[in-house]
Amino acid sequence: MINLTVNGIKHSLDIEADTPLLWVVRDFLSLKGSKFGCGAGLCGACTMHLNGNPIRTCITPVSAVAGQAITTIEGLGNIESPSSVQKAWAEHNVPQCGYCQSGQIMSATALLASNEQPNDQDIDNAMSGNICRCGTYPRIKVAIKSIAAKKATTHAELFTNIMEAK
Repeated sequence: MINLTVNGIKHSLDIEADTPLLWVVRDFLSLKGSKFGCGAGLCGACTMHLNGNPIRTCITPVSAVAGQAITTIEGLGNIESPSSVQKAWAEHNVPQCGYCQSGQIMSATALLASNEQPNDQDIDNAMSGNICRCGTYPRIKVAIKSIAAKKATTHAELFTNIMEAK
């Protein structure tokens, strides 16, 4: 029996310990947002978060993540309440075919959680493990920068409001 917490929900599954996490999430939990791309952890289509950090789930055995917090694309937001990254993706028309985009969004979300104001090099480094065959990289970078700009504006407004209140 393997115990998993996926998107805040605990699951006990009778599965082989070496089953890749991607297949567990897709086939046993019916969360289909993360995709199978290369099967070697090189393309990023299968990216999920493990304790907030992006991992390639096509090569991660489920036994290696037992008892830890796993977040899938479904755990970030939905149509009614999208995450800031999902909103930016829509606002900047990032997806073309869309196949890689759940992995792209998961990597961008992890980047922005650890660095609210990433520069071009930070973005390139964080996103380098995600391949987009359609070549939407410029739109991905614009979307990430738009989120950073909104956060910077929000922080500046907050600071101004605090200073004016004094």
